[in-house]
Amino acid sequence: MLQLYAVPQFPQGVTFQQDGAPRHYGNIVREFLDTKFPQRWIVRGAVMAWPPRSPDVTPLDFYLWGYVKQHVHSERINDINHLKQRITEVIHSVTPDVLTRVWEKLDYRLDVCRATNGAHIELR
Repeated sequence: MLQLYAVPQFPQGVTFQQDGAPRHYGNIVREFLDTKFPQRWIVRGAVMAWPPRSPDVTPLDFYLWGYVKQHVHSERINDINHLKQRITEVIHSVTPDVLTRVWEKLDYRLDVCRATNGAHIELR
C-alpha cells in the first residue's frame, strides 16, 4: 500500500513519519523508506525520533482507519482484489469537506492538550 498508493502521491521532499507497529518496522520496509526518504523518515528509536505520539491527535488513528474499516467491511469481501478495490473506493470517498471537519477536530484536540498541559484525558 505504501509503495503503490501512498508514496507516489507525496510531494517532493516530504518527511515521512512511520508508526511504531512491528510489521511496519521490518527490514524490507526500512530499506524502502531509506531509498524513498533518505534522512527524511522518522521511526521509533531512531536518531530522528519523533516525540511519542498520541492516537488522540493523530488523524489517521482517530478518524481514517476506523472510517476505512467500517466502510470497506460494509459489504462481504470476496478476495484480495475485491479488498483492494474496496479500500481504494473508500479512500476516494473522503471528500474535502470531511477532511476540513477532521482538521477542525484535530485543532480542537490540540487545544484540549494545550489546556491540560498534555495530561491524560479522554476524548470522544
